[in-house]
Amino acid sequence: MERVYTCSFCGRSSEEVEAIVTGPGVNICNECVAYAQDIIRSDINNRSLKITQPVPTPREIKDELDRHVVGQNEAKKTISVAVYNHYKRIGTEKHADHAELSKSNILLIGPTGTGKTLLAQTLARFLRVPFAMADATTLTEAGYVGEDVENVLVRLLQAADFKVERAEKGIVYVDELDKIARKTESSSITRDVSGEGVQQGLLKLLEGSIVSVPPKGGRKHPEQSLININTKDILFICGGSFEGLDKIIARRVGEKKMGFGAHIKDRKEIKIGDLLRLVEPDDLLKFGLIPELIGRLPVVSALDELDEKMLFAILTEPQNALVKQYKRLFEMDGVSLLFEDAALKAVVRDAMKKKTGARALRSIMEGSMMDIMFEIPSMDGVKQCVITPEVIRGQKSPDYQFKKPARRKSRA
Repeated sequence: MERVYTCSFCGRSSEEVEAIVTGPGVNICNECVAYAQDIIRSDINNRSLKITQPVPTPREIKDELDRHVVGQNEAKKTISVAVYNHYKRIGTEKHADHAELSKSNILLIGPTGTGKTLLAQTLARFLRVPFAMADATTLTEAGYVGEDVENVLVRLLQAADFKVERAEKGIVYVDELDKIARKTESSSITRDVSGEGVQQGLLKLLEGSIVSVPPKGGRKHPEQSLININTKDILFICGGSFEGLDKIIARRVGEKKMGFGAHIKDRKEIKIGDLLRLVEPDDLLKFGLIPELIGRLPVVSALDELDEKMLFAILTEPQNALVKQYKRLFEMDGVSLLFEDAALKAVVRDAMKKKTGARALRSIMEGSMMDIMFEIPSMDGVKQCVITPEVIRGQKSPDYQFKKPARRKSRA
């Protein structure tokens, strides 16, 4: 007859629950284990309501970013200082005779696939604060089809386990900000509900105000209970590729020189990153951002376009580099994966042709490795798999090395 155990915490028997873990003189059921996990998780969250003291220095923040993002040193320095000042401002007690420190929201400008989103995600993970990401293209002015701007804060509240105090010290990343630019510099007689209307809606969030949001998102209605969130201590990081902004800057800084000693530099020789670093508020205004929004994004940082050297480093160097990820996947099947340098360079050359930055690396690697990952688990005795340039180009199969069969001892 099966022995019946009783949970030492809730008193229920093993017949009333799914499972009971027994120990020396104490038993605990699966439901009490789940409840204990919730208590521990809640305690950890409550302890992290306060920003880590002392606040990590700008150098420490940059060192962490270096482990995950390749290059972009100027952008990393700018972000590190802005984030350090932001959380130092939160932890400072306010006095009547002291100057009030304003919030330093950040605008990241750079071509697609250069690491804008990854920088924001790494910051939030390192500081252990709630992080939410929103796509500006899905947002519309309140009352129209699409997502309300306030729904950005709903995602942050969910990331903070609905703890308002913790959410009010989080980080929000608004991607594709350039897609909500006004179509023309002059005011239109028709409502631009997905462009200028969204910019207007973002103003109160960026500046710092008390915003009422529905706990489950969606539209507000009179009988719904709302949660009030104060955004004055929420760090907003906005990003976008801002396609065409470099041409606006080039027209402003370009000098027309005449004469025998004049040196005319071809625009193709100038890197996009070098031009974007010269951005001024007037350039953003011409691009289509409203003046009020530009003023609420005081820290502007430009990211460099990725070259072949940087793409190669992205494949191999960061903590979560693609090559390291694939090697780990093959290790789980007991296979050693080896990439030849020439194979990785072939991936980089293909990625440069796609002009989508680091995003192209993943698609090329997945396409090249798909058949191999399909076959490997069914193959017996594979010791090593070597990826050559021909494998990347789809011209041949990889080189496999097999384990030698164990020799049987002969009987005397």
